[in-house]
Amino acid sequence: MSEQTPSHGHEDGHDHDHDHDHDRDHGHEALHGDALARGQAIRAEALEQILIDKGILTATEVDNYIETWNTRIGPMVGARVVARAWVDDDFKARLQADATGAVTEVGVNPGRLERLEVVVNEPGVHHVVCCTLCSCYPWTILGLPPNWYKSPEYRSRIVREPRTVLAEMGLELDDDVRIQVWDSSAEVRYLVVPERPAGTEHLDEDALAQLVTRDSMIGVGRPATP
Repeated sequence: MSEQTPSHGHEDGHDHDHDHDHDRDHGHEALHGDALARGQAIRAEALEQILIDKGILTATEVDNYIETWNTRIGPMVGARVVARAWVDDDFKARLQADATGAVTEVGVNPGRLERLEVVVNEPGVHHVVCCTLCSCYPWTILGLPPNWYKSPEYRSRIVREPRTVLAEMGLELDDDVRIQVWDSSAEVRYLVVPERPAGTEHLDEDALAQLVTRDSMIGVGRPATP
């Protein structure tokens, strides 16, 4: 099966009206966001160095905390959303109809949430998320975006050759699985609900949430297995 390269949910190429708005909004956001990010990075590095120099933290402890936040603490909000969808079909239906409203049921503060769309993996269909023009990301429910998500290589290649990119990232999909690529924007962010792992029928919602990985909610990986 040939690789699918849709944008913003369209499998037959870019929606031109969307491209126009997307480019305009991202341009403003990227300029403002880049300057803000640089300032925050400089302050964070200065604070980190002060803490290390005073012996309050070590560089290893800082690295370990960042890794824990990026891979577990931040994404646990999204993991709770996914686990609830796995055990509650009514909640999953509400997610697909109005994700921004539905996620408040698991404690997400709507005042800090962009418009959210949820896409659900199922046999034969796999969803993956990117942001082709900058790095729009649902940080409220997934924590900080990984560096690879922001890289020009991922942003361009995942749209053109998604099956190849996913394989390089360790996710091999059968040839008959259709890949749907969703392009985030300043107005809309996406969350993937991955397929529930086999053999988890006995697990409750809390245990299931522990299996949900950040990468599986972006669409470049699978949940962990029990």
